[in-house]
Amino acid sequence: MGQKSVLGRWPFVGRASQLERFDASLEDPRGRGFIVFGPAGAGKSRLIEECLERAEAAGRRIGRAVATAAAASIPLGAVAHLLPTEADLSDPVTGFASVARLLSGSGTNPAPMVIGVDDLHLLDATSAVLLRQLMDAGVIFLLGSVRSGEPSGPAVAALSYGDPVQQVDLVDLERSQVETLLERVLGRHVGSNTVSRLFTASGGNPLYLRELVIGAMTGGILTCDGEVWEMAPGRLPGTRRLTDLIRSRLSVASPEGRDVLEALALCEPLSVAQLTTGAEPRTLDELEQAGLIVMHRERRRTAVRLAHPLYGEVLRADITTLRRQETLLRHLSLLERGGARRREDAMRLATYRLAATGTADPALLMRAAALAIHTRAYAGALSLLRAVPEEWHGVPYRLLLGKTLYEAGEFTQAETVLSQAGGPAGDEQETLLVTALRVQNLIWGLGASRRTVREVIEAARHRVTSPSGHQALTATEAAGCFALGEFPRGLDLCSRLPLESGPGPDVMTWLIAATTKSATLAFLGRGEEAVTWARRATSVSAAVDAELYSMTTHEAAHQSVLTLALAESGHLAESRAVGEQAYRTLAHGLPSPEQRLLAFQLGRAAWLAGHPGQARRWYAELARAARPYTAIVLPLALSGLAASAALQGDLDAADAALAEYDRLTCAVHMPEERLGVAWVHAVRGELSHARVVLTAAADEARTRGQVAFESVLLTDLVRLGGAGEAAGRLAEIAEAIGGRFHRARAGLAAAWAAGCPYRLLTAAGEMEAIGADLLAAEAASVAAGILGQAGDSRRARAAALRAQLLAARCEGARTPALATGGSGARLTRRQQEIALLAVQGMSSKDIAEQLGISARTVDNHLRHVYVEFGITNRGELATRLNGEALSGPRSRGT
Repeated sequence: MGQKSVLGRWPFVGRASQLERFDASLEDPRGRGFIVFGPAGAGKSRLIEECLERAEAAGRRIGRAVATAAAASIPLGAVAHLLPTEADLSDPVTGFASVARLLSGSGTNPAPMVIGVDDLHLLDATSAVLLRQLMDAGVIFLLGSVRSGEPSGPAVAALSYGDPVQQVDLVDLERSQVETLLERVLGRHVGSNTVSRLFTASGGNPLYLRELVIGAMTGGILTCDGEVWEMAPGRLPGTRRLTDLIRSRLSVASPEGRDVLEALALCEPLSVAQLTTGAEPRTLDELEQAGLIVMHRERRRTAVRLAHPLYGEVLRADITTLRRQETLLRHLSLLERGGARRREDAMRLATYRLAATGTADPALLMRAAALAIHTRAYAGALSLLRAVPEEWHGVPYRLLLGKTLYEAGEFTQAETVLSQAGGPAGDEQETLLVTALRVQNLIWGLGASRRTVREVIEAARHRVTSPSGHQALTATEAAGCFALGEFPRGLDLCSRLPLESGPGPDVMTWLIAATTKSATLAFLGRGEEAVTWARRATSVSAAVDAELYSMTTHEAAHQSVLTLALAESGHLAESRAVGEQAYRTLAHGLPSPEQRLLAFQLGRAAWLAGHPGQARRWYAELARAARPYTAIVLPLALSGLAASAALQGDLDAADAALAEYDRLTCAVHMPEERLGVAWVHAVRGELSHARVVLTAAADEARTRGQVAFESVLLTDLVRLGGAGEAAGRLAEIAEAIGGRFHRARAGLAAAWAAGCPYRLLTAAGEMEAIGADLLAAEAASVAAGILGQAGDSRRARAAALRAQLLAARCEGARTPALATGGSGARLTRRQQEIALLAVQGMSSKDIAEQLGISARTVDNHLRHVYVEFGITNRGELATRLNGEALSGPRSRGT
């Protein structure tokens, strides 16, 4: 989508409640007006216009007016064009009666005329009196907007008083509303990082949001890869119009107020005490009244911030170098005199002094960088670390720099820094930290081979002598085994560690091991145990002191594992809720490793729930973030994207994702990645090919001990006609491991293989309780077909309705089971496959060549299909199976 579409009129989002209130007020016989209050750019004019259009659509006569400061100097200047030309206003009394009579509706349309007036606070007194009289007489219904923070004056008081006048405060959009608006404007999914950045920068103000988007598109930093819109890191470039609007808004501040605003732009938040050392309290009061600052309690002090994030951008751009330096030094002195007791004060001291003088105490810079890393302010951390003099570039420095580079996605640079740190590291603890971080970067960042990872760990073993040190290396090795897919070995290594007693002095080792154990248990199919360990790790991580343990894994990593464990234990709704909440805490800057893992877990949970739209969104976002690197998550993202797009019928997008997948050169692949290929085959009607792919992948997963992958692959084999082959193994897994999801999958497979509609409906209920909506819908659909074939039309209709209601949650997903299950036809696996290929437009000869049978056999199967459905040709078959919705647009070359 180009810039022209963004420049047009934006969709009306997030104002449903206000529109409902307007409709109710307009329909109320006593209603006289509807006044909207809100800050500049909040969409007041847009709301007024939308209300006018609704009134006109309802058959009301309408009129529009805009009050301005210039028109206010002329009596009736803003509304003169609305008044009948024949009205004589020389005498106010008779003039009013004349206007009221001429504006009154005729017999065919007696309803009051709806008049919209923007900026009522600028209306002249004569216009206000006239409009109020017309309102009271029931001649007009007034729609008006008033800008918050402006002197309202007598006009607003005159027009807004009284019960018949509705007053509405228009607040800025919430984050979810901003996301909806952006996706409607841009036409595709918008990445969570981008939504968060635009929401934070705009403050939810629709006008500011629009100008930021236009500026980002014009500057080429907001781009789409065909699936998702994302912004490159860096400053948001806005537009000249936006800058002019904000400068105009800030211009109301007095010189003393401007000093306060500039101090906040450089140093916010500041306490009232800090600000009143150089400004009178009345200055703060004036700024708050004007809506330029906000105050709120932070523990025992009152903190002051700018009222809008963009105010700081404009103010900083306008501050001269000398004034910037003077302001920073002044507040640096105030902070030092106050004792700098808060944890974040270390970061402020370092950044103020660095910005003002170009240098700062190296120890302070290091401490501030550690805090910045923990708060994910990577650009700030790098700036602080690069100011550290070279003589301080020892192992602690390189650890901080390596961690920052890793989390900022600069994996090659991180490896360079960490490999240098590993050489001179003489302290055992430093060796362990370097090794743990380096292994993490090699696997998750660079996609290194098993051999490379083991060499790094073995090199460290020769330098570690203490029992606790060897335990830490064991935990690091276990984490490496997990990332490389060696789940049984990873769990064996975890079992050698004393985890049950809880974290001891080495919290980092315990957290690595506990998180690894949880994730490993989840992929070994032991979801319930995984949840227990994930909750323990999350609890410990939340209590870790960021300053003392600056090298620990971020809490979001533990939330990611909890998201995985909840999904594997059959709590899909809770899994998505935990994951989305954790993701939102990270979505403010560069995609971090934890964010990429969360995106994968959320995409996978959505896939297990049978929501391909949500799954596609997460996988697309993950692919965009991981595309510069080829390590582990990118193949999973592309496979998930292909499977989700195929399930939605978008084969072109699915083919594109698979083509990119085929070009990857990764050291590690997971069997579950074959889902993409399998579902593209399935949606094309090539069910036998899909079953071959799934069977081979499930066998590989079983060989590698990856039970979670095997269970998912076998369940999809059931859905695509392989229940007989998969049911036995799924029953074995359920018997050996237990678990809610495994038992439900085994029950589904057994019922499907047996063709028992009542057991299928029971399985549908179990899947629905888990949150696996698509599996539940498919089971009910197949049950409906069997019941219909048996002549039990009443139960068949009930099952079909249940399937339909469940499928409605699945974002347009179409599968062979949904397409053929509820039709009432009883088809063999081969007949189902031929029917699906036929509705793709393939000839009998082409189908025969693909399946390795004769064209006559194909025609014989098709005739049986026609009899089962009570139809006579392929056209009717396509209609009956909803082939178009099933397959979507046919890709080139298929």
